[in-house]
Amino acid sequence: MLRVAVVGSGPSGVYTAQSLVEQQSVPDVRVQVLDRLPCPYGLVRYGVAPDHEKIKSLQNTLRTVLEHPRVDFLGNVRVGEGGLTPERMLELYHAVVYCVGAATDRRLGVPGESLAGSYSATEFVSWYSAHPDADAAAFPLDARSAVVIGVGNVAVDVARILARGADELAPTDMPQGALGALADSRVEEVHMVGRRGPAQAKFTTKELRELGALPGAEVAVHPDELALDPAFADPSGLPAVNRRNVEVLRGWAQAPPRGLARRVHLRFFLRPVALLAGPEGDRVAAVRFERTAPDGQGAVVGTGRFEEIGAQLVLRSVGYRGTPLPGLPFDEERGTVPNAAGRVLRDGSPAPGEYVAGWIKRGPTGVIGTNRPCAKETATALLADAPSLLERRIPDDPLEALRRLGQEPVAWHGWRSIEAAEAELGRSLGRTTVKISDWAGLLEAARRAAAS
Repeated sequence: MLRVAVVGSGPSGVYTAQSLVEQQSVPDVRVQVLDRLPCPYGLVRYGVAPDHEKIKSLQNTLRTVLEHPRVDFLGNVRVGEGGLTPERMLELYHAVVYCVGAATDRRLGVPGESLAGSYSATEFVSWYSAHPDADAAAFPLDARSAVVIGVGNVAVDVARILARGADELAPTDMPQGALGALADSRVEEVHMVGRRGPAQAKFTTKELRELGALPGAEVAVHPDELALDPAFADPSGLPAVNRRNVEVLRGWAQAPPRGLARRVHLRFFLRPVALLAGPEGDRVAAVRFERTAPDGQGAVVGTGRFEEIGAQLVLRSVGYRGTPLPGLPFDEERGTVPNAAGRVLRDGSPAPGEYVAGWIKRGPTGVIGTNRPCAKETATALLADAPSLLERRIPDDPLEALRRLGQEPVAWHGWRSIEAAEAELGRSLGRTTVKISDWAGLLEAARRAAAS
């Protein structure tokens, strides 16, 4: 039997497990999907906005894989810093596939970025998604104006949640603390700002249109900023998504104000150069931007003209970056583990039994579906190596070995117990399922399964 550990239970990890157990070339493969959290699904649970039910329903597909008879989910298992080393993992499994994503946000690198009130978008997403590492009290939302730096789908999600009414979010699984904070929110203006033009924005048209469908908010677009984009007048040569984006923005720019309670301003050709403190000196009060202009080659140049947008809350959404996992090689420039078709490279040569898939393999690119072919490529490489991998002796039961090493794995029935506890919490609050947002609550719910 070929025993494989997949580290990470997000889409890339689950698709890797699926590729391994559904292929025919090596019939006897057993996969244990390990995760640091007691809950599976990775960014599908902790990154998809709570009001995106269709995308969140992908959990049902991932669930089918994790319930496969030759796949085991083991949460609450730490691999890497403070946990099992890659060397120790190879003592327990014939092969290990690391699907650990890109865990950190890129920084702006401008003065004032560390002021109070300045956060990464990921911190905000983790908060409203009930990630147990998030500070449940981090966002009181007493700001009148918020600036979201970036024009990708995550930036749109963040802007939409800030502008959406709490009543509209009550039917979702958003944690009660975040829902209460949004109900008490004083945010009236949300500015989503990009350094390039609308033709280069990374959001999808579906996400963009959702901003215009918010019952209590309206979208404002500056026609003069749209006109700076050379492709604005004639977007016919743009890719389909970008062309549709420009068309939607043109419609909003021409629409009269509706006088709604909240406004979402979409701004372009503005590059952040500093976050400015208020009178107290330690909290952000505004963002200073330099006006940019197209350089004729798809990029922008500074113009030397500046503008300030008042903001007591700043969320940066300018991309992600992988972080080193102690014991594995790491390419600092690319933020990935060096690999060839998913085989980890140590000093340029494949490391027997070590593989990667997902963002830590290729960088933070693509959508959820991009992980399927990426995972399949890695699984194919691993299976081709199976004859040599099987030559190593490993324990008969990795689960017992994990426990002897001080880990306290949450198995699938423990996760199902967490699901039941979240459904019960929702009923007690007069809502549907409500996520448990703290480590103690999650582990206590998981232990109920062991006690029953």
